[in-house]
Amino acid sequence: MKKKMVCILMAGVMASLVPAQMVFAEGDSGEKTVVKFQTWNPGTEEYVGEMIDKFEEEHPDIEVQHIYMPYTDHVEKLKVDLSAGDAADVFGVQTGAMYKEFRDFEEDLTPYLVKEYGDDWASNYNEYAMSLLKGDDGEYYAVPLGLSYAGYVWANMKYFDKYGLELPTNYDELKEVCKTFRDNGEYPLVIGAKDSWINIDTWMNIAADINTEKLYSAIEGETPFTDEDLVQSFQIWQNCFTDGVFQDGALGVGMYTDSTDMYQKEGSVPMILNGSWSLGAYMDSDEQSQEVYNGEGANHKIFLMDWNNDGKIAPVEEAVDVSLAINNQSKVKDAAWTFVDWMIHEGADTLVNGQLQYMPARNDMELNVEGLNENGTENLEYCVEQGKNNVGGYREMAYAELKETISNELTELALGDVTPEEAADTIEAASQAQER
Repeated sequence: MKKKMVCILMAGVMASLVPAQMVFAEGDSGEKTVVKFQTWNPGTEEYVGEMIDKFEEEHPDIEVQHIYMPYTDHVEKLKVDLSAGDAADVFGVQTGAMYKEFRDFEEDLTPYLVKEYGDDWASNYNEYAMSLLKGDDGEYYAVPLGLSYAGYVWANMKYFDKYGLELPTNYDELKEVCKTFRDNGEYPLVIGAKDSWINIDTWMNIAADINTEKLYSAIEGETPFTDEDLVQSFQIWQNCFTDGVFQDGALGVGMYTDSTDMYQKEGSVPMILNGSWSLGAYMDSDEQSQEVYNGEGANHKIFLMDWNNDGKIAPVEEAVDVSLAINNQSKVKDAAWTFVDWMIHEGADTLVNGQLQYMPARNDMELNVEGLNENGTENLEYCVEQGKNNVGGYREMAYAELKETISNELTELALGDVTPEEAADTIEAASQAQER
């Protein structure tokens, strides 16, 4: 990204001469509107810098200042900055609890979208994605960059070939495969269980496999978490630790970069739990990732589990991985909208077809990823097919307190400190107390 320099002048002398959110660009005769953009995803300068450079070339009157930080830091900074009236003009939000939490600070984007694309604008986006973004008032306070699907297992087939193993199709087979790997000094199925989001993703996938309707009904407070099907989901989650399916010490290992690096860069583990977003590893410029995914003999398979051995695979859970919101306190809303509109079109095209960071959120986007090898193409086609025909429901629940309780109980189950029945009782109490 181009390096930009802002000279800090004597505050008391010059402040009144420069309008808020304006800077004089070096070598320019005019003013540039500064749009501050804060997000945890799609990531650092590697993914965003090139797009911002292109946007600024097309809109020379706007300068975008990109602020990247990890998810948790991003959320905490937004809480502080929005309350103080000093937050970024455009910020990333995730559907569910985060989107709902910041509603009081999110600009209603519906008038912008209707003016630009007509009353029927929403029909050009994934229907389910838009249902997650539609407010209780029928308006939209963020627009999607792209979609993600959770619930997948990734397998490095060189380990399966080495030990003459087939991909497991159900939990019993998974347990035996993991035992073979362990007996030969290899990792089993890797999970970065230090991070609550992957734990919730995995548990929801297990629960959806058992009974999708009951899972989402329970989240909405209509079915008790003490229902036998949900208790079974907690039992299977706990079994993954006691049966040796997940690696030892999984609770102390994060997904990024610990677990992901072992699979994507080192190629040192046979399986990992991760979502459709891992397809981006095929396009990663990192030399290690290139060798692991595109080197001679590289062969990876993405698949879904039958967690309860009933003969059917689990559905995937869908999320609008990142949506863009405009700060309703921003003094540069029009410029912010210009940037947002560009990002959900030209930017999203790059993120999907150029970098494979997301699945398309727009119906008119043609999936045409350049430079993807045959193995990557096969896995992409599998993800697309499951995303079209095997979606159980949403990834991100909208109830922060309930989500936190579930996360805590999943950790307690992993430690063996509670039984599935006890975890269900605790979660049900939180569900009854949850304001919806």
